[in-house]
Amino acid sequence: MTEPAAETWCIAGGGVLGQALALRLAEAGKNVTLFEAAPQTGGLAAAWTIDDITWDKFYHVILPADQRTLGLIDDIGLSDVLIWERTRTGFFAKGRMSSLDGAIDYLRLPTLGLIAKLRLAFTLIMASRISNGKPLEHVPVKDWLTKWSGRSAFEKLWKPLLRAKLGDNAEKASATFIWATARRLYLARKGGAKTEVLGFVDGGYKRVLDALERRLQAAGVTVVTGCPVSKVARHAGQLRVETSNGTHLFDRVVSTMPSGPTAKVCEDLSPEIKSRLDDVVYQGILCASVVLKRPLGGFYLTYLTDSDLPFTAVVEMSALTGTDRFGGQTLAYLPRYVTQKDPYWDLDDDTVKARFIEGLQKVYPDLDTDDIAAFRLARVRNVMAVPTVGYTDVVPPVMTNIDGFHIVNSSQITDGTLNVDATLGVVDRALPQLLSDAPDHVVRTAA
Repeated sequence: MTEPAAETWCIAGGGVLGQALALRLAEAGKNVTLFEAAPQTGGLAAAWTIDDITWDKFYHVILPADQRTLGLIDDIGLSDVLIWERTRTGFFAKGRMSSLDGAIDYLRLPTLGLIAKLRLAFTLIMASRISNGKPLEHVPVKDWLTKWSGRSAFEKLWKPLLRAKLGDNAEKASATFIWATARRLYLARKGGAKTEVLGFVDGGYKRVLDALERRLQAAGVTVVTGCPVSKVARHAGQLRVETSNGTHLFDRVVSTMPSGPTAKVCEDLSPEIKSRLDDVVYQGILCASVVLKRPLGGFYLTYLTDSDLPFTAVVEMSALTGTDRFGGQTLAYLPRYVTQKDPYWDLDDDTVKARFIEGLQKVYPDLDTDDIAAFRLARVRNVMAVPTVGYTDVVPPVMTNIDGFHIVNSSQITDGTLNVDATLGVVDRALPQLLSDAPDHVVRTAA
């Protein structure tokens, strides 16, 4: 006696991308199991607790143009707790804080002359109106910015901002990076004055992940946390997946892990695909969550250009959310984006803390050490794939040489910067390929 059985799928990696993909596959009738190495799902969107405050481990916001994210939030029933607020942006250079609250503020930047400011404004407007950034991927970002903004604006503004985000990898990046960044930020600004409007779910991404977990359970997805995948290989017509809690057989496996770990767990990938995985250049991050007894500058995001500062921006989350959600205190993030060889990886947390606090007091000289209630540091090696020159030539493919083994991860973002909405776009593009290659069902002999 035979009966049709739902095709079994394994998702390796439980970030938002992995969970969204698992949900979509389950809705398509697949039997899905998701393995996550960490104790909790969420990846870069996961929450943690600092000084009795539970919020995102890394800073996240939602833009009005983030239609995929807004769709997911609506799908899991959280649209009524999505909050929009007008925010402000700061700019700190040569020991001086300025506002970038609107178009006029760009003309007041103290580090640039009038012509450089006008060329800067033209560059931003032009970038925001380019709908397809693919032609820019063959142009080094330095060359493109110098051409349109001029050498003065590049040296005084763009170069330090690029190095703050990309470090030495700024030399490898294409103009696609700045196009995607400028376009995303421009879309967050509304009205003739182009004031910034950002959104967040009340409760942070923890609330989103909790609701998503309930949807996964309702869809029949099995979620196993604290269970890293160590090896994937073909075995007896299926894929054998070795994990920390045993070996499992599946019809299909999708790795949503970063490119390096993906290549490591699947040794039978072709040399061409392994080469593509190896060629992806990842930027890492050290990001401090800081709880303060007082506000900072009231800017949600403050750009920093001074090279002696140990972090690359100040993100005052409570300038967006208000302080009531944090017991009247201020929650801020201090990110340092780093290459894989950055010496900060070798520093212990106490040393990083001391340097970060000293740097924060340079930006806010009136900040007293007693104003700092708590400090906690997060480190992630593989955060963002740098859009290098000619990037689409090295992007890992969804379909591989191994029957049933697929790659769907954030390195496949080619039309934007790393954020939740862009990762959901990766799912949207990959899903038709996955389902078109998968049979409607497999027939097994009943026991």
